[in-house]
Amino acid sequence: MIPRKLEQIVTDALHKRKAIIIMGPRQVGKSTLLSTLFGNEKDILWINGDEPDLKSMFENATSTSLKALIGSHKYVIFDEAQRISDIGIKLKLIIDNMPNVQLVVTGSSSFELSNRINEPLTGRKFEYQMFPLSFGEMVSQTSLLEEKRLLHHRLIYGYYPDVVMNAGNEKEILQNLASSYLFKDILSFDKIQKSEQLERLLQCLALQIGSQVSYNELGQQVGLDSKTIEKYIVLLEKCYIIFRLTSFSRNLRNELKKSRKIYFYDNGIRNAILGSYAPIENRQPSEIGALWENFVIAERIKKNGYEKNYCNKWFWRNKDQQEIDYIEESDGKISAFEFKWNPHKKVTPPKSFIQEYKSSFEVITPDNIDSFLL
Repeated sequence: MIPRKLEQIVTDALHKRKAIIIMGPRQVGKSTLLSTLFGNEKDILWINGDEPDLKSMFENATSTSLKALIGSHKYVIFDEAQRISDIGIKLKLIIDNMPNVQLVVTGSSSFELSNRINEPLTGRKFEYQMFPLSFGEMVSQTSLLEEKRLLHHRLIYGYYPDVVMNAGNEKEILQNLASSYLFKDILSFDKIQKSEQLERLLQCLALQIGSQVSYNELGQQVGLDSKTIEKYIVLLEKCYIIFRLTSFSRNLRNELKKSRKIYFYDNGIRNAILGSYAPIENRQPSEIGALWENFVIAERIKKNGYEKNYCNKWFWRNKDQQEIDYIEESDGKISAFEFKWNPHKKVTPPKSFIQEYKSSFEVITPDNIDSFLL
C-alpha cells in the first residue's frame, strides 16, 4: 500500500464538527484511502451512492429516519455521494442534529456534488481534492533516484494507482479506465448522449496538449458548435479528466489576452485516449516536449493542492511568439517556468516579461525536477 498525502490531512481534520469532502476521479484511490483510515473502526456506516437500495434509502430520509438509520455509528461515509439527490440537505441534517457523528463524503463529479452541497454545507465542511499518485508520493515510497529513472515510463503510463501497482498490465488497465470509469459521470448527464463526439473531442484535446486551443476549431473537428464544446470541456474539467490554463495578461500591449491551453491530469489517460503507448525514444521531439510539459504541470498542481499552496497559474505568450510554459503568482510574487525534457537545451528568458513583472525564471528538466515537485 502506497501512503497517500491526504491520509494525514484528513486525519488532522477529523472530529471538528465538519463534514470532510474528498473529491477526485474514479479509481484514484478515494475508497482505498477511507479503508486505510477507518478500516479498523467498528462504529462505522458506509453508504455507496452507486448501490440503488442504499441510494433510495437516504434520498427519502427525514431527520428522524436519519437518526434511526445511523443509530450509534460514530462515522458515516458517503461514497460517490453525487448519486444521492439532495445530499447536501441530508448532510446538513446529520451535522446539525447528530454532532457526535463524523461525516466523510467522496465524489467523482464536482459539477454535481459541489452544486448540491455548497449552499447547505456553508461553514460546515472541509473540502479536499485527491489526485492520481504523485511524484512526491512515489519518491516517498521508493526513492528520488528510482523515480527519476522511471520518468520515461511515467510519461507514457502515468500515475493511476492500479497502473503503478500492476507493472506489465498498464495498457489493459488504462484502456479500461479510459473507456469506462472516467466517463461514467459525464455520460450520465441527460444532454450528453453522443459518446462518440465526446471521445472525438478528447482525442483532439490529447493531440493538442501544450498548444493553444480554439473552441471554434475543435467544434469544426468534432462536429459541434463552440458553445457545446465549451460546455463539454467544463464538464470534463469538473470530472477531473482535464484542466485549463488561461493566458497571463496585464500590462504589455502585445500579450495574448484570451488564449487557453488544456492539459490532462494524467499522462496515461491522455495516451490511452489515443491508444498511443510508444516509448519516449520512438516519439517526435515535439510530442516528447508536450508530454513532459503536461506531466510536470499536473504534478505541480498535485503538490500545490496537497500542501495548500494557494496560487494563481497561467501560461504566457505574446504576438511575437515569445512564450513561457507556466507562471505562478503567490503572495504578489510572480514566478515563471519553462519545461525542457533535454537538460542541455538552451533557453533564453523573454526579457520583456521578466523586466515588466520582476519575475524569477527557471528551466525545469529531469535533472532538477525535485526542486519543482518536492
